[in-house]
Amino acid sequence: MVECAWGATRKKDCFLKRKYESLITRRGKKKSLVAVGHKIIESAFLIIQNKEAYKEPLLNTNPKGKNRKIKNYVARLKELGIEVEVKVA
Repeated sequence: MVECAWGATRKKDCFLKRKYESLITRRGKKKSLVAVGHKIIESAFLIIQNKEAYKEPLLNTNPKGKNRKIKNYVARLKELGIEVEVKVA
């Protein structure tokens, strides 16, 4: 399963890659890979049990989190002496 997890973490813009990247900072590479492998097993079980195709979970975009990140990055740039004009949608 770890080899499957490695493959899943190499795919562009994939739920399992995002899961791996979110866990790697807290758990480390090896434990994160095991967790991604576990997610793969869970998904496979549900696919077999429900007899339906796999649906990739959607990326949750949090507008408050995005605006907070923009504020923080603008503040960091101002500390470096770079003036930035921000238009938040």
